[in-house]
Amino acid sequence: MRQRVVRVAVVAALVAVVLLAVPLALAVRSALYTGQRDSLERAALAGAVRVSPDYASGDPVELPSPPAGGHLGLYDPQARLRAGDGPATADTSVRRALGGEAVRGRSAGDLVVAVPVSHAEHVIGVVRASSPAAAVRDRVLVAWAALLGVAGVALTVTVLVARRQARVLAAPLEDLSRHCRAVTEGDLTARAAPSSVAEIDQVARTHNEMLHSLSELLRRERDFAANASHQLRTPLTGLQLALESGMEQDDDSRLRPVLAEALDTTRRLHRTVEEVLRLSTSAALPRTRAANRPLGQVLRATEERWHGPFAQAGRRFECLARDVSDDIPVSGGPVTEILDIMLDNACVHGRGTVRLTVRDLDDALAFDVTDEGEVRGPAARLFDRGHSDGQGTGIGLALARDLAVSLGGRLSLTGRAPAAFTLLVPVGGTASEVAPSSSE
Repeated sequence: MRQRVVRVAVVAALVAVVLLAVPLALAVRSALYTGQRDSLERAALAGAVRVSPDYASGDPVELPSPPAGGHLGLYDPQARLRAGDGPATADTSVRRALGGEAVRGRSAGDLVVAVPVSHAEHVIGVVRASSPAAAVRDRVLVAWAALLGVAGVALTVTVLVARRQARVLAAPLEDLSRHCRAVTEGDLTARAAPSSVAEIDQVARTHNEMLHSLSELLRRERDFAANASHQLRTPLTGLQLALESGMEQDDDSRLRPVLAEALDTTRRLHRTVEEVLRLSTSAALPRTRAANRPLGQVLRATEERWHGPFAQAGRRFECLARDVSDDIPVSGGPVTEILDIMLDNACVHGRGTVRLTVRDLDDALAFDVTDEGEVRGPAARLFDRGHSDGQGTGIGLALARDLAVSLGGRLSLTGRAPAAFTLLVPVGGTASEVAPSSSE
């Protein structure tokens, strides 16, 4: 912006200089040449006054001094030089002046003025005054140089003033850009400072008001998620303790599997609440890191959990690990939640056999969930929160995507017919960092 302001100012100054200096330069040139011719005419008239009608009979003629660097001479009607300085033979200007009119012209690089001398209504001679045109041209060039110097000074002042004004205009915009960049990096407390430009101040105030509204909206959403997760965690803990107590006190073999399944469900629900609470943490605050668990343990728990629902729906569920070590540590909670969302999506919206396949990509693990159904609709909106085909809430895939991003991974649609989703999770940690789990 600074260069643009300076460029506009310089162009405007150049246009003004051209529009003013060119006519002024032409006027100066015309004035200098006209002034020199007027000086020559005055000298010629002064000489004509001193010419006596008897000069033809030998009466001497005393002409005044010629102009500086010029010549002044008297010519008779026969075009001969009779007194003073000048060409021996009359030139065109003198011959024209013998007709009774004062003549201004050029001859051999000189400015020439010829004034007729009259007596008894007859032209008895011509006084010719001349000076070198080069002298006037030099004065014109000096005047033009001075004019060019003034134009250069004007342009220099214009550039200096334009650069200062550019700094004044650009500084608040650059400050506003820095605040916007800080906001994009997660600092929602950044506010644009006021400046001396009213229009920019109005933009800054609007920006600050918008940022305040967005901050309040995000704060309320985070508070709601945190409050809901916190309030759900307490009754879930109580329910889990009650189920564990019931299993310890009840010896009914028929009731124990039901209690075990209910206890397992509450544990998974508890982990889900913990993940939602972790995601609701502000980006400016450190998030707790999810505990690592062996890949084999995560896959076995997932297979046990989803074998029954798919069997009840009359569908097959296969869980495969292709040349992948069971000891590879993965973030147990988030990965489990993402797999549950993907499998639930396949159970509700898919058809036929569902396969969960794990592939080792050296620095990442790929979890492929495929079925024999078909994905319709634009892929760009598939992970948008609230987007649904009418059979769901449109939250599951959006939550799964957010969980994948929180792990540094990515969840994407990799096939439409048959439907295929792929979760990429970077491999981190070692087997010694794996957290023991007694809940699965």
